[in-house]
Amino acid sequence: MHIPPVLILGIESSCDETGIALYDTERGLLSHALHSQVDMHAEYGGVVPELASRDHIRRALPLTRRALDQAGVNLNDIDGIAYTQGPGLAGALLVGTSIAESLAFTLKVPTIGVHHLEGHLLAPLLEENPPEFPFVALLVSGGHTQLMRVSGIGDYELLGDTLDDAAGEAFDKTAKLLGLGYPGGPALSRLAAQGKAGRFKLPRPLLNSGDLNFSFSGLKTAVLSIVNSAKAETGELDEATKADIACEFQEAVTEVLTAKCMAALRETGMDNLIVSGGVGANARLRARLNEATSRRLCKVSYPRLEFCTDNGAMIAFAGAMRMKNLIAKHAGDGDHSFTVRPRWDLAELQKP
Repeated sequence: MHIPPVLILGIESSCDETGIALYDTERGLLSHALHSQVDMHAEYGGVVPELASRDHIRRALPLTRRALDQAGVNLNDIDGIAYTQGPGLAGALLVGTSIAESLAFTLKVPTIGVHHLEGHLLAPLLEENPPEFPFVALLVSGGHTQLMRVSGIGDYELLGDTLDDAAGEAFDKTAKLLGLGYPGGPALSRLAAQGKAGRFKLPRPLLNSGDLNFSFSGLKTAVLSIVNSAKAETGELDEATKADIACEFQEAVTEVLTAKCMAALRETGMDNLIVSGGVGANARLRARLNEATSRRLCKVSYPRLEFCTDNGAMIAFAGAMRMKNLIAKHAGDGDHSFTVRPRWDLAELQKP
């Protein structure tokens, strides 16, 4: 059956970014608009869920109007609405979900709840030369560090997971130990670029474990030990010492991530790797992966930097991939009741 092109509105509100986008299955990404709450939460040193939810309420509809104007379309042109159903902050998810279902009820179009991690997983497919299935995917962010075998939309197999802290979480916690601002991960990476490798030595957790799992909580403890020792000698950390610690920490994390990615490619026999999630924007990680995949004659793909962090474009795209058949069956007459899934295992997803 021929399925005509469809226009999907995507809504992302899982945490501290409000993202809206329009994706056309024939013309591609038409527009995207994003508001980050980083400045608002910086005062508190981390995300405040209630403030995040309230800000999503203020931003979602103005951003929707902006995305529509950028694309040169109106609400009546939309064929379906995709929204982040989980995982994420319950209150924040409810904002995007309720807006999506309300609009869909008014427009008489279908909706689909998108798994946030599937959005990240498929984000590299938005690029001009997208990777082809199958591939190994590294999902690396503040909340997740996973290696997946991806054979197609909805066909995912978990290869390795973090046993404790995610890589991005470890970046943020280490940044806090070094007295850096929020968000900690990008601040630590900037500082690491000024540091010298080799002055300090941190462990490489599970580097030779023989499996594809990760563990980063011990790195934070090791950094704390170095920080306390340095303070005992000098009273406080000077900027050079902070930079050298940040450099060694980043080297440790990126070395482990790279080694596990290469091991996953070997074990699966694949030669395509994609990297998604906020830590995927880290320049040192990209440099290491580019070098390692080049040596093995493999290919590595990334989303553009603006799509590494949370955004509406990845939700619109993931929704479009799952909604084409749904729309073809005229599934717009549901009752639009809804729920959100703050905890949601990616492995539970089915093929569309």
